[in-house]
Amino acid sequence: MKKAVQLALVVPCYNEETVLPLTIKQLSKLFADLMKKNIITENSKIVFVNDGSKDKTWNLVEAAHKKNNLINGISLSRNFGHQEALLAGLYNTDAEVYITIDADLQDDISAIKSMIEQYHLGNEIVYGVRNKRDTDSFFKRSSALLFYKLMKLLGVELVDNHADFRLLSRRAVLAMSEFKEKNLFLRAIVPLVGFKSSCVYYERKKRQAGTTKYPLRKMLIFALKGISSFSAMPLHLITLSGVAISFLSFLLMCWTVYAYFIGSTIVGWTSLMTAITFFSGITILFMGIIGEYIASIFVEVKHRPTYIIDKKLG
Repeated sequence: MKKAVQLALVVPCYNEETVLPLTIKQLSKLFADLMKKNIITENSKIVFVNDGSKDKTWNLVEAAHKKNNLINGISLSRNFGHQEALLAGLYNTDAEVYITIDADLQDDISAIKSMIEQYHLGNEIVYGVRNKRDTDSFFKRSSALLFYKLMKLLGVELVDNHADFRLLSRRAVLAMSEFKEKNLFLRAIVPLVGFKSSCVYYERKKRQAGTTKYPLRKMLIFALKGISSFSAMPLHLITLSGVAISFLSFLLMCWTVYAYFIGSTIVGWTSLMTAITFFSGITILFMGIIGEYIASIFVEVKHRPTYIIDKKLG
């Protein structure tokens, strides 16, 4: 008979007052069922991490904790970000196994049992992977597919259609704590740990209440952070592009000199402006890419804390 594991379910929350009562109810019911089946121990816990919410999210967590010791909470001093909130929950909770999941109930909580089964098979990292993206809009589905392909092209190891629904053993969390970078992109950090891993596939649901906390702007910033934190390929491409453009410019210069001496110099405002705007655009683009990397370095060298805990329950 497999030994029950002490599970800590880490749930980052940012302005989730509309969905949180339902989330607490469903997760509490799930834990009661898992305890009854001797899959998790009685001292397992659900840890809600309040990421500087402006609504009543933390009040709901406090009220739930008073009624049920299963519910624990960590409140950050301000809004640090989703990835930072995940780390706050992982690094400040003691358990044998950790599972991270968003508060919106879109990830299938019934997959948690399968994740624990995979852990018993020796997998210290278990990725929750969507088996389809039917609930996404065409734009979101297409952009997500493009993002995964681009990251792989740039040499970043990612699990396709995996977000932050995953299981980590205590040893995996300790190993992950050795990564000290501030530009967090956990989807790429976790595979770098290198321990034995597997995937559990599930069908992602529609959000049951509230609105997404990841609009297009945040998604683009998140993608840029992932690229600049884990791949130097854009910088190499700038170098190669610079060499290619310099070579083409040299050929153009040779052609211009030749045309001058044979008396067929072409004077044209359109061609001149086209060349100027094209190369100006290329220059600004390359400066922007370099700027992203400089900004990442700027954040890293400050060594500011990843998060600051204001209150803790349990």
